[in-house]
Amino acid sequence: MTPVPTTAAPSVGPTHGGNAGMSSQYLEVRGLTVEFDGFKANTDVDLTLMQGDLRFLIGPNGAGKTTLIDAITGLVPATGSVTKSGVELLGKKTHRIARLGVGRTFQTASIFENLTVLQNLDIAAGAGRPWRTLLRRRRSVPTAVEDALETIGLTDRRDTPAGSLAHGQKQWLEIGMLLVQNADVLFLDEPVAGMSHEEREATGQLLRRIGADRTVVVVEHDMEFMRRFATSVMVLAGGRVLAEGTVAEVQANPEVQRVYLGTTAAVGGSADTAAVGGSADTAAVGGSADTAASGGPDDTTSQEDDHAETR
Repeated sequence: MTPVPTTAAPSVGPTHGGNAGMSSQYLEVRGLTVEFDGFKANTDVDLTLMQGDLRFLIGPNGAGKTTLIDAITGLVPATGSVTKSGVELLGKKTHRIARLGVGRTFQTASIFENLTVLQNLDIAAGAGRPWRTLLRRRRSVPTAVEDALETIGLTDRRDTPAGSLAHGQKQWLEIGMLLVQNADVLFLDEPVAGMSHEEREATGQLLRRIGADRTVVVVEHDMEFMRRFATSVMVLAGGRVLAEGTVAEVQANPEVQRVYLGTTAAVGGSADTAAVGGSADTAAVGGSADTAASGGPDDTTSQEDDHAETR
């Protein structure tokens, strides 16, 4: 059985709209458009994220979810505006965006598998140091690294090679590597894909802990996971924002029902069979238990998927 994080949850967790008011850190996206050879992967996307909001980004395959994150974090060019607490991010290099506190994970954990958990975190913590200092042996473990180990629940695995960790633990380690870089806006791309039920639950509790005083955006196809942990939801379809609001508001939106189910039947019914954009992850946005079949829009071969494969 995979050990799971057991750190106590914060007294104030993530809430819809954030929990720290306008004086907190925020990310504002206005009119963001990403175009590849005439194909628009994202069109005029507006998005406002406040500290303390655990936002889930959902939509069919090819909706532009990963491309949106790529644009915000500097991996693909875009037009429009992305500001973090008033500082424009578009046009900046990826490493400069990261130093401004914006981090992201990928669907496959990007860790140093031959190094220990502690070494992975220490290297991430030293991302802003001159490269020569990274080769020096530390006399003590930085406080930020010790705190991250406790937060992600890997204190007892600190000397374990990262490659031997369980799947879920690798994802937690990558999140920890963002925490030691002082990232306060985190984009997580399908963090629970391939996890056991126990790992998904532990990951959700981890997101609640780190989301209490940060902004966390989760791209996810697991609708049950979304319903359980999201404080707010944005739905993308065809590269545009289709709907946003609380889980209940999004589930009740007729356009969201149409995109996910191909029908205006009430989301939450027990008889509808649906796929999340043609994937077999979990049934409809609010459905009870029906396993997905093919049912999403015919955009599963879109440029977003082609782009993701070539990264």
